[in-house]
Amino acid sequence: MRSLWTKAGVVGSVSMAFGSMWWSQKKTEPDQDQDQVSSTSADTNPSSPYELKLVQVLFRHGARTPLKSIPDVMEVQWVPTLLEPPPHTHINYVVTDLEGGPKPPAPVEDSYRKNVLTGGTFPGQLTTVGMQQLYELGKRLRGKYIEESHFLNSTFSPAEVYVRSTNIVRTIESAKCLVAGLFQQKQKEIVPILTTEAESEILYPNYHGCKMLKILGSHRWAESSTLPDIAADLQSIQSALGIAAHQHVDFILIRDDMVAREAHGLPCPAVLDTWRNTVEQRAVDMICHVYEPSKRENLQLCVGPLLHTLLSNIDKKLEGTSSEPNRKLFLYSAHDTTLIPCLMAFGVFDMRWPPYAADITLELHQHRQTKEAFVKVSYIGQDQLIQGCSAVYCPLEEFKHALSSYSLSSELYHSLCDNTEGLTKP
Repeated sequence: MRSLWTKAGVVGSVSMAFGSMWWSQKKTEPDQDQDQVSSTSADTNPSSPYELKLVQVLFRHGARTPLKSIPDVMEVQWVPTLLEPPPHTHINYVVTDLEGGPKPPAPVEDSYRKNVLTGGTFPGQLTTVGMQQLYELGKRLRGKYIEESHFLNSTFSPAEVYVRSTNIVRTIESAKCLVAGLFQQKQKEIVPILTTEAESEILYPNYHGCKMLKILGSHRWAESSTLPDIAADLQSIQSALGIAAHQHVDFILIRDDMVAREAHGLPCPAVLDTWRNTVEQRAVDMICHVYEPSKRENLQLCVGPLLHTLLSNIDKKLEGTSSEPNRKLFLYSAHDTTLIPCLMAFGVFDMRWPPYAADITLELHQHRQTKEAFVKVSYIGQDQLIQGCSAVYCPLEEFKHALSSYSLSSELYHSLCDNTEGLTKP
């Protein structure tokens, strides 16, 4: 079994999803017209009948070095100076496990560091550009939740803000940069960034921790490059780029390298200009085949525990049962392959790959008089009408019902993951 971790690095951003595979807009309030809304209306207006109670932000890391260079295609220099942190992103932080103990081992990160890109950097590393992107996301959140609504204090407090990341350097650094932008480096206490061991990670589809997902996913992954239309286009682009037939490439790998170059102003082969839209489309086609959103079980196993956590945070806030009663913000630093299945479960995936620093934000609101709870979801700053919801401000019971097909408690998740009898192992 040749280092499954090495393979994890290659397909790693199908982001973190497959990193683990290979190791063993319409309505603002219920009584308003169907108008497209900006995300700064009722939610930040003190005279609104709705009071903002809780915010949860799930976001993709920023721009990074590619996970693997396209073989036989002109190399670019991924030099260490591309990774220098801007001074305004510095904060005092510590990475721990979920209980505040020592940081767990990071086998996926270790796999990246077994390889070096041309120029001397490791694959999958957050760059200065990516750091700035997350800082800007933090500033956007600051404008909404500190400057406009005064929902959050202007200084970081761990009692008020929870920060969790996958145990990968780029997501940890992305969380740090977002917090720096959100609080403008103002902190009285050290910022804890919580992580967990790879086997129990819920912030990406966990192909190692879930046997059933590994079996289902590996078959779909193998099939995705052999689908007739995808295979024909792949053969054509390999020929156009001069990639030898024996080299293993796919559209997700090509897209990953192409987008990383573009984000940093590095040259792409000229032939890619005419293929760019095809690369984007086929990468999305591949990931849709892998996740197969028409089959409920796939999305359950990909993001069921994460969705359950988001719903549980809402319930605890409303019931007053949280161990941190003053907590107002949950930050989850994750990957493109976290956001895609979540968007699919919400019924709002637009068939476009989430850009660096994309965010899904869930706001919990409560009617000041009736105490009825509502959830509003936005994606990259645009409010979304969730499938199964009657309005953008979705009554909580509607929202729960909409996600009930996909949300999984930890117990049910592990039960389904272990139920592999009769299935062919990869």
